Amino acid sequence: MEKFLPIKKPLQYDKLVISIRIEESKLNKIDELASSIDISRNELINQCIEYALNNLELKKSNNDNKNKKDND
Repeated sequence: MEKFLPIKKPLQYDKLVISIRIEESKLNKIDELASSIDISRNELINQCIEYALNNLELKKSNNDNKNKKDND
């Protein structure tokens, strides 16, 4: 898997405003990292989400395998 390298990107205005709950310790780490690379908290979180979605691998559940056998 390729490494995640957050970068400063041009502003985009086609984003939606949402709300999430996050542990304070995680938010502090995000803020420290964003500050150290001179990007906003929002931009860092968006890049993290984009990276996670692009590199996500899902395990098949046992129900998926059972359903496949039932359909064969």
